[in-house]
Amino acid sequence: MISQTLIIQSLISGILMGGIYAVMGVGFSLTWGVMKVINLSHCAFGVVSAYIGYWLLKNSGVDPLLSLIVIVPMLFVIGAGVYELLIKRIQYSKDITVSSMLLCFGLGILIENLMLYAWSASPRVMNTRYTGESFFVGRISLSIPSVIGFILAMSCLAAIYFFLHKTYTGKAVQAVWQEREGSALVGINIDRVSMITFGLAIASAGVGGVCMAFMYSFYPSLHNIWLLFMFLVVIVGGVGSVVGTATGGLILGIVMGLSGALISYQWVNAIVFVLLIIILLIRPQGLFKV
Repeated sequence: MISQTLIIQSLISGILMGGIYAVMGVGFSLTWGVMKVINLSHCAFGVVSAYIGYWLLKNSGVDPLLSLIVIVPMLFVIGAGVYELLIKRIQYSKDITVSSMLLCFGLGILIENLMLYAWSASPRVMNTRYTGESFFVGRISLSIPSVIGFILAMSCLAAIYFFLHKTYTGKAVQAVWQEREGSALVGINIDRVSMITFGLAIASAGVGGVCMAFMYSFYPSLHNIWLLFMFLVVIVGGVGSVVGTATGGLILGIVMGLSGALISYQWVNAIVFVLLIIILLIRPQGLFKV
């Protein structure tokens, strides 16, 4: 019989993991919702950020948390550059969704091969002074890297939510998401908003990648696995919704955590994607999309 402590432990571990899925998925959701771009290279940028954090830690002793001061602006600039050089050229095509999938699929492969060239295919681990450390709340063990990753992820989500709802530029992003043609008619620069959105999305992927690296080993092709979960998070929460993406990430984490405790681990992914099918049948627009 499964103990109550194990259930609670699995639930909390799932919530902590779900927060990181959420911050990784929010940028994927924004580019899909605002620009109609399905960025299949999104998670590859997350893995790149994990490698940058690893390299800074190994060669300069910079803590991964401090490395985000470098990584986030760097990835924002890279994202803006990718938009200007690649995405902008297909932004007004008749079927931007399909075009963006093909373009970003190729970009993801390119990034993966560049990582293979730079760092090889060997899995890497982010070994910090708090790696493997835990503390107890009653009988529940909490991993320090998981808690740090969750707090960082929630802080990033809160910052993005504040940006979208409390700043002029963020409101412009929402306007383009809700009514693209109308936004252009009232003077919103669609290209500028799209560039900011894409840069912000890639920067958030950087935060998610470092958070993931706190807890798991990583390697160049890992982005393909992460991408499957990003689709699930976004579809569950609703495309373009920050709150929905956060909730979708938490739901995914909880389902995976509890499933791992209750059934054989080999069935966990099956349970997760059965959940996806059920939600698509009941609420195809997502739980938080009106």
